Amino acid sequence: LRNIMPSLVNEAINLLKESAIISVIGELDIMRRAQIVAAEQYTYLEPILVAAICYYILVLILSCIAKQIEKKVALK
Repeated sequence: LRNIMPSLVNEAINLLKESAIISVIGELDIMRRAQIVAAEQYTYLEPILVAAICYYILVLILSCIAKQIEKKVALK
């Protein structure tokens, strides 16, 4: 488990970035919703920026959880 943890975390982060995993939590995927809002309001920077921040926070949380798991596994 100690050897595969970094690659497993990278795969989870890539899956989060490349797929619509957030659609399980919300009604629509974050990027799709940002595109809809941008098209309705004719402003593209703000919705895409908000979507980028949401994805950044999700990846940051996932990375922090992975670091904690790696520390626990390293102690054993």
